[in-house]
Amino acid sequence: MPYLGKHCFVLDLDGTVYLGDNPIAGAVAFILRHWEDCDFYFLSNNTSKGPGTYLKKLRRMGVPAEESRLLSPTLPLVEHLRAQNIRAAYLVGNRDYEKALREAMPELRLDPGEAQAVILAYDTELTYEKLAVSAHLLQKPHISYLATHPDLVCPDPAGPLPDVGSFIALYQKATGRLPDQIFGKPDPAVLSPLLARYPRNQMVMVGDRLSTDKKLAENAGIDFVLVLSGEATLEDLAGENRKPWKVAQDLGEL
Repeated sequence: MPYLGKHCFVLDLDGTVYLGDNPIAGAVAFILRHWEDCDFYFLSNNTSKGPGTYLKKLRRMGVPAEESRLLSPTLPLVEHLRAQNIRAAYLVGNRDYEKALREAMPELRLDPGEAQAVILAYDTELTYEKLAVSAHLLQKPHISYLATHPDLVCPDPAGPLPDVGSFIALYQKATGRLPDQIFGKPDPAVLSPLLARYPRNQMVMVGDRLSTDKKLAENAGIDFVLVLSGEATLEDLAGENRKPWKVAQDLGEL
């Protein structure tokens, strides 16, 4: 039977299911308790890793996830590249994500000499050479500028770390440009496969961020559960006009 009337649970990962490499025990217990009753999907804006890395991490924590249950900004990004007939790009991203992007779009050539676009992902292997090549490309007006997601920081047990949103600010200072399009949460396109399958009143988004997770739920017209196991606090809710459907310390409290 669906839990709380919800058949489809979309779970943010970092800050909701785990913190860094540490599982949030209540969240994992909730997922396993309701695995047969509900459909769980796992959504992360984090494009520093490919789907295989996320699967291994979830399975190490005891969650029997399959690749079909993973959602990321990559799908809408690839749909945009194909729609715009972009066949060559320069990727600012990790090797793991480069592999994932090649698998998702085999025809895409990642070559700065031919690049029609710069793709900015969460690059934790960032070098000054990558910054220089991409900055030079972005000074050409005909080059498209695409970012996988807008998150300013990535949660970490030792404190937040610079994410794509921080890189966007760096490029704006250096080149005067902002991305032509930003994918991932809170753009509801990241949920398009699920929105075509489930009635909205049977879906719920669970996450720890107001600016991405809560906003995504609002943009998609589905309910939102705020967990306080990651970034947001109860005090942060004071300035919100629309309150979450439910608030819990972690997913295990539902």
